[in-house]
Formats: sequence, structure tokens, C-alpha cells
Amino acid sequence: MSAAGVWQISHMDLILRMVLAVVLGGLIGLEREWNNHAAGFRTHILVCLGSATIMLLSEYGFSDFVNEANVRIDPSRLAAQVVSGIGFLGAGAILRNGNVIKGLTTAASVWLVAAIGLSVGAGFITGALVCTFLVLVSLYTLNKLEKHILRHRRTHVVEITINEHPGFLSSLNARFGEQGIQVINLKMIQESDAALSSDGNTSPLPVMHLVFSLRCPKQEKLMAAYEQISALDTVVSMEAANFVFHKQAA
Repeated sequence: MSAAGVWQISHMDLILRMVLAVVLGGLIGLEREWNNHAAGFRTHILVCLGSATIMLLSEYGFSDFVNEANVRIDPSRLAAQVVSGIGFLGAGAILRNGNVIKGLTTAASVWLVAAIGLSVGAGFITGALVCTFLVLVSLYTLNKLEKHILRHRRTHVVEITINEHPGFLSSLNARFGEQGIQVINLKMIQESDAALSSDGNTSPLPVMHLVFSLRCPKQEKLMAAYEQISALDTVVSMEAANFVFHKQAA
């Protein structure tokens, strides 16, 4: 191959590489879209196609200047800018809510799609195909395996509104303890409610809103604890996944 041929690409090869970038990026984006993540189908396609186009531009877009004495062409220069610049787009997919951080996997998939696009643009097709296959395995298969292995470490959240009285917290903890449920975290918010006193006058009744983070390996034990707690006279309302209880007004 002549020196000039290294810097040339046919229109058919150019189109095939760009279409392949769309297909590979779309496959990964489809998995993200299916699971309702921030960056989905179209975003991954655009990132992969954009990276491939920039790589093609870096390799072949300046071929007319190859023979210029004062020009040195470096095909990796624009690719390096993509690798560093894609971080800003990935950071937009990361969300933080208290101590919970979401979107890291999606941000990583966006970064990987950019790498796949650069590989396709550079003609490193085998590497791009293998990378796409491994990414899909990691996002789909390993995700299910991770959920199966860590199913006992899943955290359940339940919100309970209760009329405050001495020993109310120990009573709730006892119900959870009887079912072997571990309390990971507890947040208490004191509220005020209007209730009738014994003489018929309206008086403030202290109400406590509790948010429990629980860990329980078995769903049936969790539901049994919910049933026991909702039967307590002091419990006003209770909400959790697959369980809602509101005491009817007398």
C-alpha cells in the first residue's frame, strides 16, 4: 500500500463504518432504554456515531495536507479529545439523592460507546465487536446475576405515621425483630395533628412520621411484620412496596 493510500478511504468503507457505529451504539442504548435510564437509545447512538465520525475525520479528513512540508498529521489527536471530553456528557447521567448515587453505570456505558465509536472509525472492527458483546453481557446477564447474588442484601423502605407515646419505637423494633428483620436506618420527623381530647376540645396530638430502611431475606416475613404493625392502635398509616394501610376515621 502506498503512503498516500494509508490516508485514503473509499466512500463505501466510510458509510459501512458509520452504519456499524450506529448499530453497535444502538444495541447498548437499547438495553439502557429498556431499563429506563437517563441516557438511552438515541443518546448512545449519537455518542457512538459522533465518536466514529471524529475518528474518521482525524484519520482521513486532512489527507489533502499529507504532502505539505510544514504539516504533521496525528490521527490520535482528535481521538484523545473525545476520550477526555466525553466525561462531561457522562457526568450529566449521574444523579445523587442523599447517600444514594445513581447513573454511574449509564455514564460508564456512554464512555464505552465513545470508545466503540473510535474503534469503528479507526477500522478496529474486531475490537469494537468484542467490546460491544462484552458490554451487553455485563449490562444484561451480569446485572441479573448480581441481583440474584445480592437479593438478601436488598433494602426495603417503609413509612409509618404513628401517634407518639412512650415506648412506641421499642414496640416497632420488637415486631421487626420477631420476624428476623434488620433495621438499617431510621429517620424520624415529628408532626402535629389535631385530635379531640377527653373533654371534647381540640388539642394537639403529637404525631411521628418514621421512615425505616430494612433488610429482610424473605418477603413473607416482611409482610407478616407489616400486618402486625398495622394492627397496633397507635399506627395511623403505613406505606411500603406492595403494602398500604390507612386507619379509617372514627
